[in-house]
Amino acid sequence: MGSGSERFFDSTGDIFESLKCCIEKKDGVAVVTDEPSLREDCIDVLVYNAAINPDAEIKAGARAVIRELAKDLGIRLASIQNLYEAMGSGKAGGFTVPAINIRGLTYYTARAVFRAAKKNDAMAFIFEIAKSEIAYTEQEPDEYAITILASAIKEGHRGSVFIQGDHFQINAKNYGTDSEKEVSSVKNLISKALKAGFYNIDIDASTVVDLSKPNITEEQRPNFEITAELTKFIRANEPEGITVSIGGEIGEVGKKNSTEEELRAFMDGYLELIDNGVTGISKVSVQTGTSHGGVVLPDGSIAKVAVDFDTIEQLTKVSKDSYGLSGVVQHGASTLPDDAFHVFPERGASEVHLATGFQNMLYDSEAFPKELKDEVYAYLKENMKADWADGLTEEQFIYKTRKKGFGPFKKKMWDISEDSKAKIGQELEDRFDMLFKSLKAVNNSGLVNGLVK
Repeated sequence: MGSGSERFFDSTGDIFESLKCCIEKKDGVAVVTDEPSLREDCIDVLVYNAAINPDAEIKAGARAVIRELAKDLGIRLASIQNLYEAMGSGKAGGFTVPAINIRGLTYYTARAVFRAAKKNDAMAFIFEIAKSEIAYTEQEPDEYAITILASAIKEGHRGSVFIQGDHFQINAKNYGTDSEKEVSSVKNLISKALKAGFYNIDIDASTVVDLSKPNITEEQRPNFEITAELTKFIRANEPEGITVSIGGEIGEVGKKNSTEEELRAFMDGYLELIDNGVTGISKVSVQTGTSHGGVVLPDGSIAKVAVDFDTIEQLTKVSKDSYGLSGVVQHGASTLPDDAFHVFPERGASEVHLATGFQNMLYDSEAFPKELKDEVYAYLKENMKADWADGLTEEQFIYKTRKKGFGPFKKKMWDISEDSKAKIGQELEDRFDMLFKSLKAVNNSGLVNGLVK
């Protein structure tokens, strides 16, 4: 197979004809006949078509085949709920689960994660994508899940794969205009995500916390009411035999640090609203001084941020002791200095979300084609002028908006030379290796495989 459009299948029937060296249909389902050949080249072609073939029918056909092949190889999309319950009861712990957002070069980035995980005998790690990222990277839940599964096939992974909907968020402005419509839009997204195999979902209604109210309970009320409503919606729609791991959030990232009083007000109000027998959230996200993407200085560099690790430790203890949660979740961490990550497991954080740092590695890599980066930046300056606020330098503007280049340039990024993608992939693998070790998320495959069924 060639590169670019030469790699597109011409029809759904062409999928099996082109890949007959490694797959076949058995009782109407795709099965693997030669795994080395599948991993060598065939899966690359399949996922390319599953992501960007212009024919919707062929794209859907390629996705269906990838799902069937993953199942045949013992790769399964799963919920991390049982592990988090074990962490909440003190039967597991000592590490922080990395939750990794991938905005671009998803197939190659996920492959780097799987390689680093295999190197560290790690199984407790999550791939995630936020509501906002789904939009600007043009990766619907089904495409994202399929790409992750293809990455697992490519790298010889076996067992569970955790995919998470990150910041399935209530838009405060839209909520103020039409609350029912806004909640319904998040329910629609949840339905798509569940169908795609996102069995881990983080609800974020912290955006509608109202600090003008007379007490903390009333401040948190819209947050815990919406979180309870969406929890019940997930439970009513999750697949039989799957308990989706759900997260809540009490403090909007980038705002004031969370407190124990806020955590208790949220959890007490939330638990009153979910029905008896309904499994509630397994973790809670808090604000500790970070911001998504970091604080950008005029020269485009990132300001150093002091994480309030005391808040993490205190709220983790309360969340576990009083509510049986796995602990607290740290957002906006990927741009922190390397020497900060080992503190998260030491202070008990159950999960840490990592996103912008990997995006930065892609764009800033010497292996990323300069001409493509120049084209992306020119596009941003022409089409994202509304995001160029007064006082922002060009460097700050580019840093803040280059995440929006992934969608419009998705095919061109897929078509970067294999040599360049391999070099970028190795840089990412080294980074993930460091993160697994620093977060102590190593040598846990036996634990995870024993808990997650």
